[in-house]
Amino acid sequence: MASQNALAGAVARMREGDFDALGDAIPYAKFLGITAKIDDGRLISVLNYQDSNIGNPVLPAIHGGVVGAFLEMAAIIELVWAGQTSVIPKPINVTVDYLRPARPEPIHARAVFAKAGRRIANVRVEGWQKDPAKPVAAVTCNFLIEPDSE
Repeated sequence: MASQNALAGAVARMREGDFDALGDAIPYAKFLGITAKIDDGRLISVLNYQDSNIGNPVLPAIHGGVVGAFLEMAAIIELVWAGQTSVIPKPINVTVDYLRPARPEPIHARAVFAKAGRRIANVRVEGWQKDPAKPVAAVTCNFLIEPDSE
């Protein structure tokens, strides 16, 4: 689990363009192969392809648990990036909708706040591969957040 100082440092480094800082602050993100980038002014999380993420070698397809974990992590990254919380938020519930097989290639995800209150945040995330109009999965997450101290 990332400490508050490590997380704040990682966000500062990411704002300067060092998106490898994400893996330094959140080892699980590094383990899964998650990075981030800015596209049209929006933060996009990316699950880079790794052989270890394949669940069905016959298709082949990325394991559904990896896809769900990635989309949940994309929601967390967005909450931290947007300054909604100063620590890793605690998930209350996560609902994953699997829409099509995730092929062995990168998955991109964009998170949107449905509602961000003082203590609870509702985030929706869609993940796609080549075409944002054809998502492979989507999640709706509710988190207990700890707002930045003022």
